[in-house]
Amino acid sequence: MHRTDLKDLPDLLALRQHLHRHPELSGAEKATAARITSELQKYAPDAVLTEVGGTGVVAVFKGDDPQIGPTILFRAELDALPIQEEHEALPYASATKGVAHLCGHDGHMTILMALASMLSHKRPVRGSVLLLFQPAEETGAGAFAMLQDERLLRLQPDYVFGLHNLPGFPLHQVVVRNEVFASASTGMVVELFGKPSHAAEPENGLNPGMAMAEMILAFNKIIEEKKTFEALTLLTVIHARLGEVAFGTNPGYGTVMATLRSYRQSDLQKLKELTAKAVEAIANKYGLKYKISFEEEFPATLSDAGAVQVVRQVAKKLELQVQEAVQPFRWSEDFGHFTAKYKGAFFGLGSGASQPQLHHANYNFPDELIPTGAALFYGIIQEVLNQ
Repeated sequence: MHRTDLKDLPDLLALRQHLHRHPELSGAEKATAARITSELQKYAPDAVLTEVGGTGVVAVFKGDDPQIGPTILFRAELDALPIQEEHEALPYASATKGVAHLCGHDGHMTILMALASMLSHKRPVRGSVLLLFQPAEETGAGAFAMLQDERLLRLQPDYVFGLHNLPGFPLHQVVVRNEVFASASTGMVVELFGKPSHAAEPENGLNPGMAMAEMILAFNKIIEEKKTFEALTLLTVIHARLGEVAFGTNPGYGTVMATLRSYRQSDLQKLKELTAKAVEAIANKYGLKYKISFEEEFPATLSDAGAVQVVRQVAKKLELQVQEAVQPFRWSEDFGHFTAKYKGAFFGLGSGASQPQLHHANYNFPDELIPTGAALFYGIIQEVLNQ
């Protein structure tokens, strides 16, 4: 199908602008989910599941013969970012201070809605198609939560596919990679517990400041030993806090936070173990109690070679340029929870060589990608059915 075969493109563009103007943060996407649910009704899906894994929405489109053939799932994200947009002149700029769609999730949702439009005009000859609108991608919580919902598990997809727009790549270019597409990552929080005292009597307290400084140096030393890891592995200290701003106190509490990241899940696990050992040794040295926790855990996003080949074939038929990614992307994406459970692929769609990068304050999703993304997804359905 040609990339411009969307009869209701003006309505879809209006939807994208509405979503952009009314962003919601991870886990709080109630109005977004309600709008998506309402829009889906235009296309007469066979079923719409709501409040899946929180605010998630899943539309079911059955083929002409749903009893035979595969079930294919496509995903988009509902959530926006806690960043102030710098697009005051944009007619549909975010109406919510400090919150904006600066990752393109508004565009991804609209691509999935465009696919719903295409399916309403021509269902697949067999099998079923699931359109999944996922909450909380930015925090890494949404995919996992949806996969705990029995209603979704009963649908048992045979294939899962997702895409992400990629600034820095030519518009409409399809970016693929077998195996690891995006990195695994997690946020590490180390809490250190000493004993507070008056600043005039520091000897009567136990200040974790020296331990914090030593810990940060130890983390940096671990990550500098490149031979310890099989592939690219990173640790970034993102926050450190010692007590409160009060000159009369000798603080007894401190926190160090870091982002751990790797191309390989095994390397990330090794990094977690090494940093935990360093924390234990340093805390014991200074007589401190400690607590380690991990937040916003993203598994590596893996793509099945056969599913990636499907994407390549569809891109070729649509006369789109295909770029093979030499290395995995350093950012993380919780679609890895889906590809860990089901056969599938995650791929990129170039959003322009000069496009501002994701999460930048002046980013804005290019609407030209909506027909392209929808055509790719629709073509994937046909390609899978023809296998």
